[in-house]
Amino acid sequence: MAKLYFKYGAMNSGKSTLLLQSAHNYEERGMRTIILKPMVDTKGDDKIVSRLGVTRKVDYLVKAEDSIDTIVDKDITASGSLHCIFVDECQFLTVKQAEELFWIAVSMDIPVLCYGLRTDFLTNGFAASSRLLELAHSIEEMKTICRCGKKAMFNARKINGQFVFEGRQVAIDNENNVEYESLCPVCYLREKNK
Repeated sequence: MAKLYFKYGAMNSGKSTLLLQSAHNYEERGMRTIILKPMVDTKGDDKIVSRLGVTRKVDYLVKAEDSIDTIVDKDITASGSLHCIFVDECQFLTVKQAEELFWIAVSMDIPVLCYGLRTDFLTNGFAASSRLLELAHSIEEMKTICRCGKKAMFNARKINGQFVFEGRQVAIDNENNVEYESLCPVCYLREKNK
């Protein structure tokens, strides 16, 4: 039986780079893959953009109202069997879509590898990430470091270079003067309490 994998980490932990590398490894061995990305993630438009500069066009941009089951069924009908499904920025999926990925792995015997954030800039869980933590057969934290050298866990939001601790859950990096910095809990709390 194939598995659903959830690989999460703070920003700059290499999630997109690892996704691109893993997809390349499958394809280099003659295996067919597809890459999905939620449409709400407008960074890179229809591409995955790694901070290392590697980019790749995704196969499907997924809208909130889309059924991933339908996308996969249509893809297999058009192009043949799949060996792996990759999902970038999976925190932006709906709960239903996260559940569909689990059932695709189980019922269709296709490995599904999801990469994304666990929590938002206020340390609250994203709905799809919370569901993936409940359902995934394998959960892996990808690590990165804070400016102080400790393990970063949180994604602090900056607007015009200043940390902010209120606002909408979703604001895309490098749009509208928004940027993020990965911080350890101590540095996050220090910035929040300033």
